[in-house]
Amino acid sequence: MAAKPSIPKGTRDFSPVEMAKRNYIFNTIRDVYHLYGFQQIETPAMEMLSTLMGKYGDEGDKLLFKIQNSGDYFSGITDEELLSRNAAKLASKFCEKGLRYDLTVPFARYVVMHRDEITFPFKRYQIQPVWRADRPQKGRYREFYQCDADVVGSDSLLNEVELMQIVDTVFSRFNIRVCIKINNRKILSGIAEIIGESDKIVDITVAIDKLDKIGLDNVNAELKEKGISDEAIAKLQPIILLSGTNAEKLATLKNVLAASEVGLKGVEESEFILNALETMGLKNEIELDLTLARGLNYYTGAIFEVKALDVQIGSITGGGRYDNLTGVFGMAGVSGVGISFGADRIFDVLNQLDLYPKEAVNGTELLFINFGEKEAAFSMGILSKVRAAGIRAEIFPDAAKMKKQMSYANAKNIPFVAIVGENEMSEGKAMLKNMETGEQNLVSAEELIAAIR
Repeated sequence: MAAKPSIPKGTRDFSPVEMAKRNYIFNTIRDVYHLYGFQQIETPAMEMLSTLMGKYGDEGDKLLFKIQNSGDYFSGITDEELLSRNAAKLASKFCEKGLRYDLTVPFARYVVMHRDEITFPFKRYQIQPVWRADRPQKGRYREFYQCDADVVGSDSLLNEVELMQIVDTVFSRFNIRVCIKINNRKILSGIAEIIGESDKIVDITVAIDKLDKIGLDNVNAELKEKGISDEAIAKLQPIILLSGTNAEKLATLKNVLAASEVGLKGVEESEFILNALETMGLKNEIELDLTLARGLNYYTGAIFEVKALDVQIGSITGGGRYDNLTGVFGMAGVSGVGISFGADRIFDVLNQLDLYPKEAVNGTELLFINFGEKEAAFSMGILSKVRAAGIRAEIFPDAAKMKKQMSYANAKNIPFVAIVGENEMSEGKAMLKNMETGEQNLVSAEELIAAIR
């Protein structure tokens, strides 16, 4: 008996209806990116492991999918090394490539490789899949699409402001209510400095970032595990749990971080972004959230995250400022800031809230019934005019029973059916049936087009 087919855990097939919904997401995001002057690029699914490793922190490196070398990948490996069963060491010899983990690091590599062709500041967007060897669960997949927009070659905070406007515009178009959360890695560095744990900034941010998922007690336990003193953890509590309006939080932080130059710089940057956005009049809520850390090592300034308000799901958009990412590829001094929409999670949110507009998932608008060769040939003439008018139309390929053809139309939710028999042909017309109302009218090609349009 043949093995039952399956797909890898954390991946999904998408039906025609689902693809129509996904394309609605991609097209909406793409349209907004174009409004703000972003240009599209693409990079390969595979990158050299040397490009990917060390850019996402230890946790991220563990989640990279490595691609086994083709050919004799045992060559150059000793029997001793094979018998050691050291998976990490052997993987580094078996694999020189990996599937991309995100779109930002490949983009940094692209900027360095194409620096002579690029006009800075460079505003690019990318809509492509990424892969992570994560534990699959609700809202978390191993293969998923990101829809990134980045600006490199500019230090201006106006870029951050515009990216937040893009986020607001996209979710307003989707009719998804969201909270845009903002923080700054400089604030987090300032906090680490005033509690006397500057060298533990990465450990602190990784732990704080999990507050929503694991709770305060577990965050504190993790901080302790990382060697952070009880005194420092105690100093951290009121900062982590800071509440009030954005203005009140900023005022408190100015006092708390008075002794930290880097911390005050972070407060200043956050204040500029929040004040600018206030004058723009965002449709969605924006909140300064000090628990937001985004554990990726490359963020150096403002960081962002977006949560849906009406659905329990993880972050649906994230991003931030990175000042030195291209430096690791030999191009220092290029600052960038970017955001990434999680298309798969947005797909799930739109499904749960039933927010897809009807026209987004409509496929074929008109089906011509096939009664035989003569009728089909006549129908094809009208069909050409219909398609030229931009109406999505098809003809049933076989002269099957009427019931079968009408069932096909119903199964595909086709709203109109055109019936062409001898009587219709003699008049040079078609019988147009509205599948929802059952209403039928004898119409010319021009009248048919007008009725559907």
